[in-house]
Amino acid sequence: MMTKEEARQRIAALSEELEQHNYNYYILAKPTISDYEFDMKLEELARLEREFPEFLLPSSPTQRVGGGITKEFKSVKHKYPMLSLANSYSREEIADFISRIKKTIDEEVEFCCELKFDGLSISLQYENGVLIRAVTRGDGMQGDDVTTNVKTIRTVPLKLHGDFPPFFEMRGEIVMPFESFDKLNGQRLEAGDDLFANPRNAAAGTLKLQDSKEVARRRLDNYCYYMMMDDLEDRYKTHYESLQAAKKWGFNVSNYMALCKTIDEIFEFIDYWDVKRHELPFAIDGIVLKVNSYEQQQALGFTAKSPKWAIAYKFKAEEVETELQSVDFQVGRHGTITPVANLSPVLLAGTTVKRATLNNEDFIRQFDLHYGDTVTVVKGGEIIPKIIGINFDKRQAGALPVAFVRTCPACGTELIQNEGEAAWYCPNSQGCPPQVKGRIEHFISRKAMNIESLGEGKVEFLYDAGLIKDVADLYDLTYDKLFGLANDKVSFKEKTAQNIVDALEKSKSVPFERVLFALGIRNVGEVVAKTIVAEYHDIDAIINASVEELSAINTVGEVIAQSVRQFFENPVNMGIVERLKAAGLQFAKADNSTSALSQALAGKTFVVSGVFANYSRDGIKEAIEAHGGKNVSSISSKTDYVLAGDKMGPEKRKKAESLGIPVISEADFEAMIGEEKVTAATEEPENVQLSLF
Repeated sequence: MMTKEEARQRIAALSEELEQHNYNYYILAKPTISDYEFDMKLEELARLEREFPEFLLPSSPTQRVGGGITKEFKSVKHKYPMLSLANSYSREEIADFISRIKKTIDEEVEFCCELKFDGLSISLQYENGVLIRAVTRGDGMQGDDVTTNVKTIRTVPLKLHGDFPPFFEMRGEIVMPFESFDKLNGQRLEAGDDLFANPRNAAAGTLKLQDSKEVARRRLDNYCYYMMMDDLEDRYKTHYESLQAAKKWGFNVSNYMALCKTIDEIFEFIDYWDVKRHELPFAIDGIVLKVNSYEQQQALGFTAKSPKWAIAYKFKAEEVETELQSVDFQVGRHGTITPVANLSPVLLAGTTVKRATLNNEDFIRQFDLHYGDTVTVVKGGEIIPKIIGINFDKRQAGALPVAFVRTCPACGTELIQNEGEAAWYCPNSQGCPPQVKGRIEHFISRKAMNIESLGEGKVEFLYDAGLIKDVADLYDLTYDKLFGLANDKVSFKEKTAQNIVDALEKSKSVPFERVLFALGIRNVGEVVAKTIVAEYHDIDAIINASVEELSAINTVGEVIAQSVRQFFENPVNMGIVERLKAAGLQFAKADNSTSALSQALAGKTFVVSGVFANYSRDGIKEAIEAHGGKNVSSISSKTDYVLAGDKMGPEKRKKAESLGIPVISEADFEAMIGEEKVTAATEEPENVQLSLF
């Protein structure tokens, strides 16, 4: 009988050996033992872990076979937001991208060209070399924890080896290889199940299965393409260098990448893979270009949705011909009329296409669309089908032209068109059913009030039943009003009615910035709502702000400011806001009391680097904001201070000194916030922002 110590040592030795064999086979493609020998060792390890469960670790090779059941995938906030890439479909756009970068960066710029894997993004978090969490992209700010399923993917290391940082993230793409996809669809065909349209859909569906054993059987793959950590640029100078280090630690990093300095070299890489992609064992849909230098990446920065230092070149989409049968005119929540083509069903890029957007009246005129036309359809970004051409040789004699409507198809109101805009609108915002229902559906959506129990069908039913005519009516709903209601599509039984009432009550704690977004003000998206709330901490301040004051907010501008003013100048909207206030919704920033500690740093900008004695990184950020300061993402001529802690990166200090930006200590910072007004002796400029690395 093996002792506990002997078992611990044997389990450790087997685990290390099996991880090395896994690395040899899946990463290096150089196996050193047979599959049978590997399976025998894995079986021995599993037996020992069953006999001595106290030595079973989450990073054990046995965890790759699956077995765990996930009833619910918990939502997790990303430490670093998972932004999307800007897409390009032409050489001219790539040339413009490079030109814009070279106008910002005076020195030579090197680009890392990589394959754009056609799968789903994943964030892999490692602490002390062990995989602790795997999270999907989600909405970019938070995603689903799929760690149990990701552990079954052989190319995701559970435990690293080498000189890795204490904590970091690897971003990657989970794909289903063609071999796995064909095998899976073959099995589904035999079982009489619906087939997956393409490997990307199959991978996405597989990753959210409850049974991790089934996930393991489907043989997903993963390729890592970006590293994330605090002070990344202090450890590595370039993106390529960090990927090569990651490869040594055990990550599956594609060998198909190139460093290019000229546009000719970039297009040579693109052209090569546009042809050779068909020989790969997995699907790609384009090429990604990234500025290689981390310092240059910081200088270029980000938009609200994507980095300015990277772009995806998408290969030309598949296109097919089909017949235009009819056109529907849909009404959006802001009254915009959108024509939608009904097509003869046709297979395109792995899915059956029946409808395509026609954008607006100008689009219809441009193509001279007639009913019955044979049209060429592509998937814009391989997602949204759109018409790109007409085969006039196939046009039928006597075919009628498509005419844009002049009255609202839903309420009959005469349409209007704003000067300088192509779109037509229905001005009956309070009485047009699709607009009202659309605003309510936006209000309850996940990114807004997140009232999960109310779906589209229920909103339509409640509207048609006369129970809700605007978003404020939602908070007049009670269990007694809901219970027993039913039609042929929905039924408000006991549990359904109670869930709705509970969800409405829960939504009263949703933070102010999401409430502002939920109101559905034209042009005010999630990011803009957060920006406005950061500047004006309660609804009354926003209501009383002028167009000029709102326009002065960074990223807002006059168009958005006008939309905000028009919304609150409408007495109907103001009535709804007052009713929502009375219902108990949050119309003030939750941390308003904290942020009003003082205005010692009002309007000032900081960059923070290093480790601090009295603050965590989040803590020092909160302290800056509590005294009126703001955050920026990198050092620039507009930065007022660099707040330096221990282990501050030498490159940051060098850059601050070259720009003449004061570098202050933690003690200096505490002195600044210790008084209501910063003394003139410090000679600080008018504005302070703060950025964390």
